Amino acid sequence: MTEDLTPLVTARDFVRYAASEFNRHNLFFGHGSDNALDEGLALVIHALQLDYNLPDNYLDCRLTANEKKAIGELINQRISTQKPLAYLTGKAIFAGMEFIINESVLVPRSPIAELIEQGYYPWAEPENLDNILDLCTGSGCIGIASAAYLPNARVILSDISVKALAVAEQNIKLHDLQQRVKTVHSDIFNDMPEQKFDLIVSNPPYVSEAEYQALPDEYKNEPRLGLEAGAKGMDIVERILTEARDWLSDHGILIVEVGASAELLMDHYPDILFNWIEFENGGDGIFVMQRDELEQFR
Repeated sequence: MTEDLTPLVTARDFVRYAASEFNRHNLFFGHGSDNALDEGLALVIHALQLDYNLPDNYLDCRLTANEKKAIGELINQRISTQKPLAYLTGKAIFAGMEFIINESVLVPRSPIAELIEQGYYPWAEPENLDNILDLCTGSGCIGIASAAYLPNARVILSDISVKALAVAEQNIKLHDLQQRVKTVHSDIFNDMPEQKFDLIVSNPPYVSEAEYQALPDEYKNEPRLGLEAGAKGMDIVERILTEARDWLSDHGILIVEVGASAELLMDHYPDILFNWIEFENGGDGIFVMQRDELEQFR
């Protein structure tokens, strides 16, 4: 970035400038923010090593030359690499908690966070969720946040990616949950130790090959393994639906995110009624099924 940033004085100036530059370069948002202004704010707060809860008037504080340089460099990285901001900062917020993030895992952004904050009620009674499986866990954010909000639950984080599990283990330690949260290297249920779960929750790959090719560059900086699932995008979801019943307790439930592939899933199973969850804070494409309902997939 060669532009002279001297006229910019305050943190608020840089938030506005970052947003203008992001829009000018047609960046895509969808990894923690959905617009240039929120992305600019997140970038500035990180560069200044501040907290999101800072009073609004702090944004009017004057910046030092070094602070301006740090912000400018981060803005330039975001534009030149088109990487999601979380990969540049190394962290992301999910369900009100901070997680370590790198390019071995998807950036956390699932509406499942809202379910976690509610203890999965009314789809389950929180006090009955003793054993939880976070399938295709990535960074571990869903399972770790579930453990934090459900202090009596024991959680397994499972993934086929060894690199993803290494990130998940860092996040387990970050939140001091080693006693209740463990990782398992498994291809869906293939290598899972035999156990019954009260909840299996998953944000698996569900993007088709054609959809993947059409994604914005920001998504292509994420691991393809975490996004694409065969020609129609249903390879992993189909396996989960076929096998999950055997791993659920009598009162167990399955919650799966398929995002924009919801219609594709219903077309794939035209005779099956899916229970789609509605969210107060936005988001869709997540269904819930009781153990007995899964019999129809066998």
